[in-house]
Amino acid sequence: MLDAEFRYYIDNQDEIVKSYNGKVVVIKDNQVKDAYDDYQQAHVESVKKYRLGTFLLQLCTPGDEAYTIKFNRPNITFG
Repeated sequence: MLDAEFRYYIDNQDEIVKSYNGKVVVIKDNQVKDAYDDYQQAHVESVKKYRLGTFLLQLCTPGDEAYTIKFNRPNITFG
């Protein structure tokens, strides 16, 4: 699923936090594509560019407190 994108975030978290601390980053194809102020904005803008299920939204903060799993489907959100 999005294991590779989450692994990329974890492996590069320190560097990503230096640039995007407090932002919601969009990770696709093992790179940060965009950063937004909140999940809603990140989601709305990302689905305009990418197909659902092909990108990860991750709150960028130090440590592991923001590690979450959210599955978004057209009419269902699990989280």
